[in-house]
Amino acid sequence: MSGRTLLHVRREWRPDDRAESQIREVPFDVPGSGVGAIEVKLTYAGGPGGVLDLGLAGPQGYVGWSGGARSRVVVSQGWATPGYVPHPAEGGTWSVLVGLHRVPSTGVTMELTVRSVDASVVDEHRRAEPEDPPAATSARPRAGRARGLPTVDGMQWLAGDFHSHTVHSDGSLSVGGLAALAVSRGLDFLAVTDHNTVSHHPHLPEAGRRHGILLLPGQEVTRDVGHANAFGDIGLLDFRSAPETWAEQAESRGGLLSVNHPLGGDCAWLLPVGEPRVAEVWHSSWALAPTWGAPLAWWQQTPRTIPIGGSDYHRHGSDGLPGAPTTWVLAEDDDIVGAVRAGRTAVSSGVDGPLLLRDGDDVIALCAEGLLLTGFGRPRRLLRDDRVRVSGWEGPCWLEGDDRVVHALCG
Repeated sequence: MSGRTLLHVRREWRPDDRAESQIREVPFDVPGSGVGAIEVKLTYAGGPGGVLDLGLAGPQGYVGWSGGARSRVVVSQGWATPGYVPHPAEGGTWSVLVGLHRVPSTGVTMELTVRSVDASVVDEHRRAEPEDPPAATSARPRAGRARGLPTVDGMQWLAGDFHSHTVHSDGSLSVGGLAALAVSRGLDFLAVTDHNTVSHHPHLPEAGRRHGILLLPGQEVTRDVGHANAFGDIGLLDFRSAPETWAEQAESRGGLLSVNHPLGGDCAWLLPVGEPRVAEVWHSSWALAPTWGAPLAWWQQTPRTIPIGGSDYHRHGSDGLPGAPTTWVLAEDDDIVGAVRAGRTAVSSGVDGPLLLRDGDDVIALCAEGLLLTGFGRPRRLLRDDRVRVSGWEGPCWLEGDDRVVHALCG
């Protein structure tokens, strides 16, 4: 039965279709036997700006998502296109998930084909994926130790990045390739947060071990009204569920939710803010306009929000490289999520740059000579030494230059 067409649909989507429902399900039936794998191909044409996303659900539920990053995917019991979990081509009713991400006034014409395919087609897809680089050959000291940062009650400062992508969504590197890049950038940990999928999670422990870095399971829950990162080994947090339930879902499973790039262009957070527990106050886009005060202004509205940073790395030349910015966490036994939940975070422009750390009621500024220490409603204080301790500082603070560029912050 290999090569048999299970579905072929040609349809035009109009703006009123998107207004009615952004995520559409296009059902198709798979026979009870004789199907080794399923291949889905989605192509479209339309006016400038048109974007359709692609995903798949099986008889037992969600299988995966590739958004607008791929036009052709395959799913089988032994292997699936990154972004999708390996899944038998079981008989029953499946659905192609079509996301009407951008539909211009002229419309978008979609052509959708689903076929049953054999192992040779699965192998073709598999060979097209990037290979992992060689494993790390030697261990290296933790970033905090290399910088001489103090331990606190047995906890140590670790340097990392809370936002990155692989080929499991719209990134260019394999999980191992991303791990190797993060190690080369001096990071101790990296949250891998592919969009609307956890297909990358099974690959994280081995890739982290091979390359000598802690890879934190994550997912970027992505809707056109806002993006949020869910951290922890908590299974799939379905982006189709109500956004106001995302934080509770993550917490109930032992994870943590962070509002992403709340001012990030057309990916800005358009939902009621309240006071999120954690937020990506520092996103790599800040580097495009280094004196942009909007991230600090947003944070001022929710000063108890725990700040983290993320490069949002996808590929070279796009967004920041891993660790730009760097988030530091004071962690016990590599418990990254626990450190963030407790508010033990600081963010700097990079692993080796100026740094602000909180030590109880004190703030310690490192590599900060000539910079200005300030906070919400506070005067600027010129720091005249490379290492300065300021006692009794309550509330958020940051280091800035005389050009108003922010170099480091902490809550």
